[in-house]
Amino acid sequence: MAAGGPVTGSIIAFPGAQAASQVGFDRLELQRILDLYGRMVAAGLWRDYAMDFTREAASFSAFRRAAERPQARVEKRPALRGKQGMWTLFGEVGQVLKRGHDLSNVLSPLERKLLKVVED
Repeated sequence: MAAGGPVTGSIIAFPGAQAASQVGFDRLELQRILDLYGRMVAAGLWRDYAMDFTREAASFSAFRRAAERPQARVEKRPALRGKQGMWTLFGEVGQVLKRGHDLSNVLSPLERKLLKVVED
């Protein structure tokens, strides 16, 4: 390049925010789910789990035995955030047990299984 000559070059645009290739759980969400899973294992209700991550949803399934269908499935679907809530709790045969915007509220039907009546 000659001194004092025009500077030529190419400008490369910074890559913009690309769409996430899959939906996942953040640390606090996963901690909340695994805390419940651990308590259900301790109570003898669950023995195994599976997680599935796709472009549209992330799901956590809990099993009584690995060879069965899941006893419960928690699904995070961000596309429904503005509608009925991105969290859904499914039962053993696929019925929707609860939907909502808050994970703790959606997990509450499972938490009730851990409650025990104590008499004075």
